[in-house]
Formats: sequence, C-alpha cells, structure tokens
Amino acid sequence: MIRTGTGDSIRAWVVYPERSTKAPVVLVVHEIFGLSSWVRGVADQLAADGFIAIAPDLLTMKNLPEGPDSVVAPLATAAIRTLDPGWVQQQLDAVARYGMSLPAAQPKYGIVGFCWGGGVSFAHAVHAANLGASVVYYGVSPKTSDLPLVRAPVLGLYAGSDARVDATIPPADSALTALGRTYVYNIYPGAGHGFLRQQTGMDGANMNATKAAWPATIAWFKKYLES
Repeated sequence: MIRTGTGDSIRAWVVYPERSTKAPVVLVVHEIFGLSSWVRGVADQLAADGFIAIAPDLLTMKNLPEGPDSVVAPLATAAIRTLDPGWVQQQLDAVARYGMSLPAAQPKYGIVGFCWGGGVSFAHAVHAANLGASVVYYGVSPKTSDLPLVRAPVLGLYAGSDARVDATIPPADSALTALGRTYVYNIYPGAGHGFLRQQTGMDGANMNATKAAWPATIAWFKKYLES
C-alpha cells in the first residue's frame, strides 16, 4: 500500500530486478481490466529486464472483489470509466515518488501503459515535468492543445487493425514534430488491439508485433532512463 494523499492509499505490485547497481523505476499502467495477473506478469518481465517495476491498482478504492481475472475484468471495465483523469495522474505522481525513494532506485522513472493505460501513459507525459520516458501501447493520444506540455520522449506502439486508436496518431505526430519533441511510433501490420496480451491472435500478426514491440520498449527505457 502506497500513501498517495491525505487519507488516501493505493495498492501496487512492486517487483525488483537482480542487479548490483541502483535501478530506474518504471510504472506499469493497467488496461481497463484492472490489475490483472497479466499486468503483474508484465511488471515481472520489466524487473527481469533490469527495472524496478511498479504496477499500481488504480481501482483500489472501488473495492472490487478478489477473484480470477475472468470475474474481475467486467467489473473493472465498468469501474474504470468512473475515474477522474486528474485524480489518476495524482496517484501516478505519488507512486513515482514512492518508487524513486526506494533505497535500490535511481531518481529516474518511466511509464508504460496498455489500452486505457496506454492513453494514461501518454497523458502522463503531458502532466509530469520530471518524467524520463513514456511508452504507449495502443492508447489514444492527448488533445493536440495539450501536447506543448510534453517534455519526455514518447514511444508509441500500435496495431495496424486498430482504426479508432490509430486515427489519433497523425495529429500527435504533426504537433510534436513541430514542437521539436521526441515521438517515435510503430504501427504493426495486421496486429490487433491488445496484441501484447493476445499474442496468439490475428494469424501470427500479434506475435510478430510482440517480438518487435517488447525489445523496442526495453531499448527505449534503457536509452532514456539508464543514461
């Protein structure tokens, strides 16, 4: 449990890497399905790749029942639509401060999110002036009027068969390029929304996307958080 304000706390899944030096922190923002076993597995993998990974449960205060993902997911999907975006960003700020205060941590952090969490991770690049790097998996881009506030480098990883999300890429790209910000994106042909979770889908396209996207994610964080 991480204190996030007066009388507020949020639970989180925290995973440490095995390394002899201090590690950067990476926040992992869950999908609309909540803090699922899959998201915890993503945090586990980030730790295996050398980062302190923290996956906050942004539905902590919704008091969802304990149970298998198949039971919790529909309840989480409904509850997540009631979250205030500003409140979400405040929680992430607090989790980032907690992470960077850990004795094993470097004073640097990044963020990665998926689906709903992908949009949140892009919005966090707008919100947080001290963010080191953001990775967006198939999440919508912020409003172009908000993009001048982006300072951290953003990597976008998108599915070719995801028209709703992909429609938000060109405006963001044009605006961030004009502003001189770092925004790199990849659209994986034939892959579907949620490809990292559903790796066996779309006749192999999701697996091809995964094999390219995850190494790109690790390289992005190593480049901007380890240097």
